[in-house]
Amino acid sequence: MPRLVLKLDVDTLRGTREGVPRLLRLLEQEAAPATFLFSLGPDHTGWALRRVFRRGFLAKAKRTSVLKHYGLRTLLNGVLLPAPDIGLEMASVMRSVRGGPHEAGIHAWDHVLWQDNVRQRDANWTTAQMERAHERFVDIFGRRPSTHGAAGWQTNAAALRQIDAWGMRYASDGRGSGPFVPRIDADTIAQHVQLPTTLPTLDELIGADGIDEGNVAAAVLKRTETPANHVFTLHAELEGGRLAPVLKALLRGWRRQGYQFSTLGGLFETLDRIALPIEPLRWERVPGRSDELFAV
Repeated sequence: MPRLVLKLDVDTLRGTREGVPRLLRLLEQEAAPATFLFSLGPDHTGWALRRVFRRGFLAKAKRTSVLKHYGLRTLLNGVLLPAPDIGLEMASVMRSVRGGPHEAGIHAWDHVLWQDNVRQRDANWTTAQMERAHERFVDIFGRRPSTHGAAGWQTNAAALRQIDAWGMRYASDGRGSGPFVPRIDADTIAQHVQLPTTLPTLDELIGADGIDEGNVAAAVLKRTETPANHVFTLHAELEGGRLAPVLKALLRGWRRQGYQFSTLGGLFETLDRIALPIEPLRWERVPGRSDELFAV
């Protein structure tokens, strides 16, 4: 039976406070486990407005109604309003993921700071960001995280090395067609396996090619008609908000197609690491995104 991994990125304070509880209720109703990846430090969502000059950013913001999904208060965080500390304010919500079928891991310390900078930063900066997130995760959950999923599908060689240093066996930092082992540089093959996002996200599809909130579920399900393992990235701010009905339709559609819902860890346990391809660290453009992403 093919597996459908629900990789749930939690980017903001609002997404943690409002989206996570809603998603937990929906996932319980549909008997679907998921991997929750948390942003653990300051919410600087307002800094993302600096991307306005990047190719495709304004088009994406218009297509996906950023204000409608994120709210004005969130878009002012770190600009006209102080950046709230998500991990300090929302620790109890994060801990609510424990004790069930779900899995929790690291998304970032500061989502926007990581997404906009990591590709150009050195090992010291990268490791410092990751260690802050790791320390906060342990403070909240009382244990080490099992996995990592990079904010904005952005990473660098130092980040992949740090995942190995933590002893993580798998992560989901990029985009691709299936699991692989990353080649960090000419001399180093990673110890962990990457489980990339294999399907487009809802915000990449909505507003393009005649797709809207009413038919986007059908567009995604069309891509999963042929059985194969998939990783689908959803966002607490979207599918945990106005797009919750779309997620419910997807879950029921995937069940009809014969998929078994899984965490990243559940998918990893089915793999033969020796048989996986080795792929280099590289960046590509993905339709619907304004940045180049870590993609294979």
